[in-house]
Amino acid sequence: MENYRFTAFGDEGETLFNEVWTFENDEQAKQEGQKLIEEKGVTNKTHRLINAKGKILIYHV
Repeated sequence: MENYRFTAFGDEGETLFNEVWTFENDEQAKQEGQKLIEEKGVTNKTHRLINAKGKILIYHV
């Protein structure tokens, strides 16, 4: 299992979420991460999901 950092920002630049999520690999992180983003209701907000090495897996502005 690997840790991934999810961060989402509000319209004024405030941090809405800054969480560590755990997935088996980058592919699972992309798929399951997208579902979690939808559940949190921040699909249309600026957000990102990065792996422990800093690689951006999901990014939305």
